[in-house]
Amino acid sequence: MGSSEYKVTVNGKKEHTIVLEDDSKGSIDNVAFELDQIRIKDGSFHVLRNNRSYSVEVLKADAETKSFLLTVNGTKYNLQVKDKYDVLLHSLGLDNLNQKKVNDLKAPMPGLVLSLAVSEGAEVKKGDPLLVLEAMKMENILKSPADLVIKKILAKKGMAVEKNQVLIQFH
Repeated sequence: MGSSEYKVTVNGKKEHTIVLEDDSKGSIDNVAFELDQIRIKDGSFHVLRNNRSYSVEVLKADAETKSFLLTVNGTKYNLQVKDKYDVLLHSLGLDNLNQKKVNDLKAPMPGLVLSLAVSEGAEVKKGDPLLVLEAMKMENILKSPADLVIKKILAKKGMAVEKNQVLIQFH
C-alpha cells in the first residue's frame, strides 16, 4: 500500500498535514510517528504513542462531509479531513459543486398540514423544523435540508397536500 496524504483541520483552527504509511505509522507535519492501537469496541480505542497512553473515542463520524468528533483522554476535538482530491478541487475552485441547490420543500407523502414553524423571510439552519405534516395518523416534522432563507410559504395550516406538492420555496 502506498502512503496517503491528508490535510486535517483541528477545531476549525490549525491545519496539519498527515501522511499515513499504514494504520500504525506515518508523519504529522513532517514529524514521523509510530503507534500501537487496540480496538476496545466500535468507536473506542486505546493508543500508545511515544510511551504515552491515550484513550480515543469517536463520538461522531460523517463520511459525506469528512468530519469527525473525537475525545482524546476526555478532551473533545473536531476534525475536518481533506484528501488529495479535496485539495485539488479546492485549488481549482470546484469544491462547492457537490452541494445541491435546494429551491423548495415538497411533501414527501400526501397529508394534512398541522402547523408551520417558520415565516417568509426567515433564515433557517439545516435540521430546523419547518412544518408538521400529518400522514396516516402520524405527525411528521419536515426539517430544513440546508441553511436557507424562506422565500414563500405555499402551505397553510389545515391544508390537504399531495405527494411532491411544493410546500415552501427557498431563496
